[in-house]
Amino acid sequence: MAPPRASWKGYLKIAEVTCPVALYAAASSSERIALHLVNRKTGNRVHRQFVDAATGKPVEREDQVKGYEVEKDEYVTLEPEEILAAVPESDKTLNVSAFIANSDVDDVYFDRPYYLGPSDRSAEEAFALIREGLRKADAAAVAQTVLFRRVRTVLIRALDTGLAATTLNYDYEVRAAKDAFADVPEIRIKGEMLELAKHIINTKRGAFDPAAFHDRYEEALAELVKAKLEGRAIEAPKPPKPQRAADLMAALRESAGLGPKGPSGPAPKKKPPARRASAETASPRRKAG
Repeated sequence: MAPPRASWKGYLKIAEVTCPVALYAAASSSERIALHLVNRKTGNRVHRQFVDAATGKPVEREDQVKGYEVEKDEYVTLEPEEILAAVPESDKTLNVSAFIANSDVDDVYFDRPYYLGPSDRSAEEAFALIREGLRKADAAAVAQTVLFRRVRTVLIRALDTGLAATTLNYDYEVRAAKDAFADVPEIRIKGEMLELAKHIINTKRGAFDPAAFHDRYEEALAELVKAKLEGRAIEAPKPPKPQRAADLMAALRESAGLGPKGPSGPAPKKKPPARRASAETASPRRKAG
């Protein structure tokens, strides 16, 4: 198999240590099934065409330019050369500005994952030094550089024999959690309900295995295409059965394998009732001393 093609090449710089590196996309959508728009009547593919919003006439590619709307239907146009000139100059260097704990960055700031590796054999020792230093300190490096015509913040962590580089969203791009949860009431859960929830979580606890999860949409789409080619009919999946539990507590008990009064398995052995004392054993024991 041919090695992956680098998305970006440059340098990773920590203080006076500089290492030539290459950036590789860690996630790809190229394996997904691609669907095209087709004219139902002719079976020919449909192409997108941009038209003038006022005149309705097609606009050729060379006449298209980006613009910022300052008022209703009034734009400041920006030529490609002007946009490139405004982007900060890139020296192709991932300049590390700080080291933080691996757990310091909230996942909501994660954007896209990449792999970072040495770009040539001469960089392998310096690369290993940086990787093992991060691993030993259980730390991540925060760096910035221009990636794909935009200044990006990158979180760099040790991963196997390489480094994981995750681009981060800026603070202004991430919506505040308090705004999303503004209408969610604070409800205190305690007692048996909370214990049942903890029990269900503990019984289903495991390790994350990406291979265990399948893209059911892609699989269903592939089967649909295959069935259409073979002239077979596809049966629509049956809807899930309605929830039998009448309330939250009943649902929790059912999830935990409990009935209304106890476990669904064999009932626990009950202690035999105490026998009534006979005349010979009825007299109380003397107290010591």
